[in-house]
Order: sequence, then structure tokens, then C-alpha cells
Amino acid sequence: MTLLDSRGLPLSTTSDLAAERYRHGVDLLLSAWPGAAESLEEAIAADPDFALAHAARARLHAIRAELAKAKARIATAEEIVARRGTERERSHVEILSLAVNGQSAKALERSLAHADTWPRDVLILSLPLGAFGLFAFSGMADHDQARVDLCERHARHFDADDWWFLTYRGWAHAENGNVTLGWALTQRSYDLRRNNANAAHALSHAMYEGGAGEDAERLIADWLPGYDRAGILHGHIAWHSALGALERGDPERALAIYADYIQPSVSAGMPVNVVSDTASFLWRLKAYGHTVPAGLWEAAAAYSGGVFQQAGFAFADVHMALIAAATGDRAAVEQRVQALTGLIEAGGLAAGPVVPAICRAALAFAEEDYAGCARILEPVAAEVVRIGGSGAQREMIEDMLLLALMRSGETVKAGKLLDRRLHRRPSPRDTRWHGLLAA
Repeated sequence: MTLLDSRGLPLSTTSDLAAERYRHGVDLLLSAWPGAAESLEEAIAADPDFALAHAARARLHAIRAELAKAKARIATAEEIVARRGTERERSHVEILSLAVNGQSAKALERSLAHADTWPRDVLILSLPLGAFGLFAFSGMADHDQARVDLCERHARHFDADDWWFLTYRGWAHAENGNVTLGWALTQRSYDLRRNNANAAHALSHAMYEGGAGEDAERLIADWLPGYDRAGILHGHIAWHSALGALERGDPERALAIYADYIQPSVSAGMPVNVVSDTASFLWRLKAYGHTVPAGLWEAAAAYSGGVFQQAGFAFADVHMALIAAATGDRAAVEQRVQALTGLIEAGGLAAGPVVPAICRAALAFAEEDYAGCARILEPVAAEVVRIGGSGAQREMIEDMLLLALMRSGETVKAGKLLDRRLHRRPSPRDTRWHGLLAA
């Protein structure tokens, strides 16, 4: 009897226990839920020659930025699948190997081709999707639309109650501007599987983009206590709640959430989330006119000193520059800009010139050169999407431009930008800023 994965694809193992533990482990991985590592290890223990279990374990190591372990695991999977694996499994392992070994462009190309043949191979289909997926970090200006197109191309292959597909299809639509559809899909995924951090995250995004920030805060307050703090999205989902408090003009509440769930000393999140969440929250706190308590920027800088030191990961580059600028480390920003410029000249930075531009603008803003900040950001504002991440994360860059325009006396330009934002997504903060401009 052929054993199958959770979406009905054959598995090259004869162990019922290995197959069951693999199915469970992959579902936990895809829902960002604790226990995936243990379940996959049990699958490997039951069948040490189960290539896909080793590959999934490599994927989990990579998500955790445990690159040496990820490379060792995927090498084991490659050795096994070469002698014991189907065509799909060999392709599956090869794509994960490309992703683990930093060959993102090839991994994206291969994953799209793989999905055309085996669309229900969800671990591979998941790679291009999400805020930190291969599309988002491809440097593409239209990656939001690309995710929608990919989901819609393969929607017919998934049941109406496939919680995983609903999560990512809904997130893709909400990020691409169809908030009503995105909200409905992510709500459905959340209702089907509450133990799914990606669904709670996607639904909070849809609510935020729909101008329902207080609904998102209530959702998170209700859901987060049931999510173990070891979950990789725990701190980031709390970050969304902290942003909601800032939008309502409640910095005390926002700081309490930051202290309890987000700051580096308490977060178990991925390094990219810890760096971006701390940098963007503290930047917003100060930019919105509140006091950043002593030591918080320094703690963020101390954490960032151990990660992302090499330029070239656009999303991280921007947030590393924010931390350096905020702590007065002009030299660090300039060195990163120089390195990024060199990569662009060598054709090695897919996101292009917008990345060093944002880094330079962050330094100008921190030094209160608001006119200079606006001069840098205005020409590249339409290209900010190339750094990846979500709309909520990138909104900080638009905030930087808006505040730079306001503080440098460019009230007409600032008013037009605010009008567009209020039309796109009503916000208590933007309403207050609009009132200041009109006064």
C-alpha cells in the first residue's frame, strides 16, 4: 500500500509512523506552530532513509536561520533521494536545496515549474508565497500580483476547506488590494484551524488593510495567549497589536506590548522579524512624537550586531540601516550604502537602487535633515515594494516620506499623500495628521 502525504501525494517510505509524523510535522511547519521539529525528527527516527522528512527538517532549520544545520540536512536528503525517490521527490529536494543554499532566483523558477506539475505539493508551493517568500524577496515590483496569479492558477486543485491554501490565497489578495476577498478567505482559514499562526497573522493583516485596526487588536488579544511563546510568529503578531495601539495614540499600551513580547530579549522569532519589528516599532514610536525609553535602541543594536552584517538582503538592509541611523552610527549606514552600491554595479542586488536610497533617507531623517530625506525618497517611492515584506511593514517608509514632507514645509505634497492614504485605508493617525495640515 502506497503511503501518502497530507494532500494525497505518494511518499517513498514504507513506515506508517514515518508518514504520519511527516504529515503532522509539515502541517505544523505550514501553520508556524510549535512541535514541527519534534514531529519531523520522529519521522526520521522511524525511517532514516525518508528523504522528504530530512528535506522538511532542513526547511525548518532554514526558517530558524540555522544555516549550517539546514545545509547538512538537505545534503542528506539529496543523497537519499538520488537512490530512493520519485521524480517529484527529487525535484522537491532539489528546490529546497536551492533555497537553503541561497540560490533564490533558481529556487523560484524551479518551484513555479514544479507547481505546474505537482500543484498540491504544498511545501514547494509555499516557497514563493507570503511576506518573506521567494516572490517577496525577488526584487520584483509586482510581487503582490504575482502571488495572486500563482494562487489563482492552482486554486482548482485545492478543496474549499484547505486551511493552508485559504490562508495564503487570502493573504495574497489582501496584500494586493482586494481586502474584502482577502478578509473572507483568511477568516475562513482561521475558523477552520485556530492552531495556525499564519492564519491569525493573515487575518490581522486583512483587518489592518481594511481600516479595522481595533478589530485586529481584539483578534490578537483573544488568540495570542493560546500560542506558545516559542512560536516563531509570536513576537511579530504582537507587533501588529503594538502598531494598533500607536495608531490609536496609546504609546503606553504599545510600549507594554513591546516590552512583553517583541524586544530581542523576549522574542523567539526569526532574526529577520526581530530586527525588523524592533527597528520599525521604535522608529515609529519616535517619529510619531513619543519618547523611546532609554536603552531600547541600544538593545536592538546589540542584537543586530550578530546578524545581517553582509549587505545584500534588501529587507534586512533597510532595517539594519534604521537601527544604525537611530543610534548615531553614521559610519555603519555609509558602509552599508557603499556595499549595496557595489552590489548594484555588479548586478547582484535584485531590488536595485531603492535599497541604498532608503538607507540614506533613514540617516537624513535621523539627523533631522527632513528636506534631504524627502529629496532622496520621493523619486523612489514607487519602488519601495521591491524590498519585500508586507504593506504594513513597508508603510513605515511612506511614513518617513510623509513626515519629512510635513516637517520640511512641503504641505501640499504631504496633503496629497495623506489624501491617497486615507482613501486607501482609513487610519486614526492619518486623520490626526490631516487635521494638523489643515490647521
